[in-house]
Amino acid sequence: MKTTGNTILITGGSAGIGFEFAKAFSAKGNHVIITGRNEERLRNAAAQLGNVTPIVYDVIDRDATDQLVARLETEFPELNVVINNAGKASYYLLDGEEDAAALAGEEILTNYLAIIRLNQKLLPLLKKADEAAIVTVSSIAGLVPNHRLPTYAASKAALHSYTQSLRITLGKSTNIKVFEILPPLVDTEFSAEIGGATNGIPPKQVADDLVTAFESNTYEVLTGRTADVFSLFLSSPTAALQAMNPGVDLQPA
Repeated sequence: MKTTGNTILITGGSAGIGFEFAKAFSAKGNHVIITGRNEERLRNAAAQLGNVTPIVYDVIDRDATDQLVARLETEFPELNVVINNAGKASYYLLDGEEDAAALAGEEILTNYLAIIRLNQKLLPLLKKADEAAIVTVSSIAGLVPNHRLPTYAASKAALHSYTQSLRITLGKSTNIKVFEILPPLVDTEFSAEIGGATNGIPPKQVADDLVTAFESNTYEVLTGRTADVFSLFLSSPTAALQAMNPGVDLQPA
């Protein structure tokens, strides 16, 4: 997949991993369209980048999705890359007082259903490009869950499965390549509550790994610790689960 001369949509592109994606691809001569819900944050992000268009957009809003797609078709018909980065995570225990069903609903909608909706609506536009790509930003938790992110992990597992099916489907008859990057804990505002500042990898590393994956057509990108956890999972699923849940007795009396 080429890394220059693209027109790239990045959802959740005003901060964290999404901003680093925008920064990396903008620096390589691509036109980047970043979206987010906060207009001020979007403007601040855009001011730090070159060749960027900020658009206020909430991925879970159906009407807003239709409006975004219509605008892209009109103003950016050359769009050929979509990076589905916007996400939501809730940090809690399933036996606590939180409404797990409500939290799960928000995460499934943001991390899974909204991505399916946007991708499907943009497929006609992407199919017109000589070379195109869809990227999903999954998670190490989509392979092996952490019990303190229970329904987030489930939503990312669903996204991982969907991405594999999408890759197979589009690979049969289209020019659209499907990439999935699966970060471990990343040092962002998004992960501050669960120790991202202490134990997370830099978001720039995730962005750099995606650029490298484009260059080599590596469609499943196991960045950082994810590669080690996945390797462990292949040899011992129980050991991988323990690694993702340190200090927890997996077989309580």
